[in-house]
Amino acid sequence: MKLYQDFVANFQESYYGYVSAGIIISSCMGAVAAMMILMNGHTLTNMIQLFFVVAVSMGFNAAVLAQLKSKHVVNSFIASCLLSAVLIAVNVPL
Repeated sequence: MKLYQDFVANFQESYYGYVSAGIIISSCMGAVAAMMILMNGHTLTNMIQLFFVVAVSMGFNAAVLAQLKSKHVVNSFIASCLLSAVLIAVNVPL
């Protein structure tokens, strides 16, 4: 929990730097996850996964553009990266 609180405090100090890096990281991870999902086909399950990846990645971008509190932006960034990483891992071809 201390690591999270330290990250939020550091994020607040260097807000614009972290937001710039966060947008790039979240968008790139979301794009890779979308590519991996679509490489597995176009079934209903894949389209649901694609919907969640796009929605969560866009949610982080919207949180930044809406200038929400730093804690909300950090939480949406973490959610975006975690979901993208999980779906990348699930859809990696063996």
